[in-house]
Amino acid sequence: MSDGRSPHRPRVLVVGTGFAGYHCLRMLERRLPRGQVEVVAVNPTDYMLYVPLLPEVAGGTLDPRRVAVALRPRLPQTWLVLGHVVDLDVVGRRCTAVDVEGRCHGLDFDWLVVASGSVTRLLSIPGVGEHARGFKSVAEAVFLRDHVLRQLEFAELADDPHERAARVTFVVVGAGYTGTELVAHASLLTRDAVRNRRQLSEHDIRWVLVDIAPRVLPGLDERLSEPTLRVLLARGIDVRLRSSVAEVTEQCVRLTDGAEIPTRTVVWCVGVRPDPLVQALGLPTEQGRLIVDDYLRVPGSPHVYAAGDVAAVADRRHPGRLTPMTAQHAQRQGRTVAINLAACLGHGRPRRYRHRDLGFVVDLGAGDAVADPLHIPLEGCLATAVARGYHLLALPGNRLRVATDWLIDLVTDRQLVQFGMVPEQGIRLTECDRLPAAGPVS
Repeated sequence: MSDGRSPHRPRVLVVGTGFAGYHCLRMLERRLPRGQVEVVAVNPTDYMLYVPLLPEVAGGTLDPRRVAVALRPRLPQTWLVLGHVVDLDVVGRRCTAVDVEGRCHGLDFDWLVVASGSVTRLLSIPGVGEHARGFKSVAEAVFLRDHVLRQLEFAELADDPHERAARVTFVVVGAGYTGTELVAHASLLTRDAVRNRRQLSEHDIRWVLVDIAPRVLPGLDERLSEPTLRVLLARGIDVRLRSSVAEVTEQCVRLTDGAEIPTRTVVWCVGVRPDPLVQALGLPTEQGRLIVDDYLRVPGSPHVYAAGDVAAVADRRHPGRLTPMTAQHAQRQGRTVAINLAACLGHGRPRRYRHRDLGFVVDLGAGDAVADPLHIPLEGCLATAVARGYHLLALPGNRLRVATDWLIDLVTDRQLVQFGMVPEQGIRLTECDRLPAAGPVS
């Protein structure tokens, strides 16, 4: 299909509208004079997903729309093409995207920004791809909430006590940022859900958090781990550290320490890996990420930039290491790419990427949180205020709606309903990151 390109304007193509891509586009629109450069973004959805708040969507605290920031109102000068990139010719400067109906769209470009993010990291463990669920999208968060509530319904109807116990046992694999927040918020969901049930009580519900690491939140400051563990244990969560998953079946999880946990629910939160699109570009990589210089430009390809989870950016504060795949770095790298790209087009001066880690926040719900702003460890209500204040500042849109939902949650009961709008098909890990077929280009 023709891409309707103007022959008189250079085109900047941004692949992906996550933290890096979105903030790159926002900065480009601010830096470049209107009408002089054509900016195009390719993404499967018409929104930027604020991933850090997904656990609250799964826990029923936030409406799913709150974490989805509509792109077109926020990026009025960008042409948004909805689709998956299935072929990217860096030398020929040609991109092929496929939309939801399987139609191919060819897009030429002069400048390229690769910011396609990451996908769920799978390990070679039997049954994980078939029986575990991921947790990187709105669909997965909404499905998990419905699935958990549905298991409570099935448990009430079960005559077999073993089946009942399995249905009210929920296993989260990965005690990092996402898994820890998810198990904390989801345990509050089930606590509230059993209050009006005749056949179940809070003591029947079992949440299990599994990780090979020696502590929860292994990638964060050690001072955040102990208070987090105290909160989880106080809520009755079974934390299994120094153990990993050996096998996942339809009816249980087997751990490497020999334990077997009957369950119908396994959520996979063990981390992410760079988008596989990177490997197909034929450009130099490190740890699966595109090698870039201090200006986030790919060496040998002066018209190509990379940012976020797909960029191998040297961490100047930790020589020999790459910057971690976090939203903080992605957001700031996206802005830096836009500044440098605009400079190449004659607007402004280039800037090296420099960022000092500002700390992390982990909201555990019900007034519990841990945080280390500027590396000062906090916990409890003060940490909750810091965490929510940070999210409201970092969230590109929907701030008033999110704050309102939080306020309403303080004075009203959690809404416990199943919509069943997200089918199980496509939620399994073997399917959730698969690209759509596109004829000869798939």
